[in-house]
Amino acid sequence: MSRKLGNDQRRARLVARHRLAAPADSPEEVAESLVVLHATDPATVHLSVLARTALGTEDVERALYDERTLVRMLGMRRTMFVVPRGLVPVVQAACADDIATRQRKLLLQHLGTAELDGDLDAWLADVEKGAYAALEARGKAFAQQIADGEPRLRTEIVMAAGKPYEARGYITNRVLFLLAAQGRIVRGRPRGTWLSTQYAWSTVGAWLPGLEPLDADQARAELARRWLRTFGPAPVADLKWWTGWTAGQVKKALAALRPAEVDLDSGPGIALPGDDEPVEVPGPVAALLPALDPTPMGWQDRGWFLGEHQPLLFDRTGNIGPTVWWDGRIVGGWAQRPDGEIAIRLLEDIGADGTTAIEAAAERLHGRLGGVTVIPKFRTPVERDLSS
Repeated sequence: MSRKLGNDQRRARLVARHRLAAPADSPEEVAESLVVLHATDPATVHLSVLARTALGTEDVERALYDERTLVRMLGMRRTMFVVPRGLVPVVQAACADDIATRQRKLLLQHLGTAELDGDLDAWLADVEKGAYAALEARGKAFAQQIADGEPRLRTEIVMAAGKPYEARGYITNRVLFLLAAQGRIVRGRPRGTWLSTQYAWSTVGAWLPGLEPLDADQARAELARRWLRTFGPAPVADLKWWTGWTAGQVKKALAALRPAEVDLDSGPGIALPGDDEPVEVPGPVAALLPALDPTPMGWQDRGWFLGEHQPLLFDRTGNIGPTVWWDGRIVGGWAQRPDGEIAIRLLEDIGADGTTAIEAAAERLHGRLGGVTVIPKFRTPVERDLSS
């Protein structure tokens, strides 16, 4: 008989395992606790760590660019993440390799608009080889510098030809994207501040020597195990959404794990073997999490911690903005005003103690940002309103 694990048990695990109750000691520990850190918006990586440690943005940069214990790479759902170094081969084999195959086919289709002669597949392979060699010769380089060494990267293609949104552009970033998805090159330190998106590239061999490839089935089983450790118990559909895998890939990964079946308030779910016992429910904790934080982005079905707040806290394409948490639930949103002040909007009554704790968390975050104002890459209704 399946054990019943209700929303209170899911929220208790969230608060403890996502480091909202007990701060972590390092950026690496935060990333391990959350499996990966979302990195579509570079600010998210730093703010997610600040929310769960007493560290500063310089500590995150040290881990990313000096010690290289955290690595920025493409992964689940064709999304950018910051990944613990030891997990890089897992994400590569479990997700990125399939993405690279699909994206290469798509680029070959677009190359049909470039009026090139001969075998496009062979031509693209030669351009990939030339781009890699140009980067390897420099050691590290930005996209324009790599294109200087491989001029064919400035080949122009047409996307959505004949449509109102038709676009033309060079293949430079598309080819570098492919090389990164193939696990051959990696994004390094950006030009400018920690909010910048202009990254220097390096070869993986130079940036992360010693990585060994993994079998895809083995990698998917390991990634599913880590997801369940952090986000379980949960419906199987949430794992499928988070990974971007096919139903067959999910089924095969879970067959290797043999998870426990549990009953959630929302229906059937799964947990790691031995993780279907009740855990202690901690006292309420206040937290301010950034836009696209890994915690709310860990599940597709978020009703058990989000309630009815989605229209105000998400954009139209499903990206979550900055959120206020109390007792393992989202209870509001926050934003920075132009002067850097943290503004909060509670969307439900959480009592005087909760309000006081959240205001104190906002004051601490304001001081730790040191005058830097962060505007999320994806704007949401509450964030837009509070930041004006």
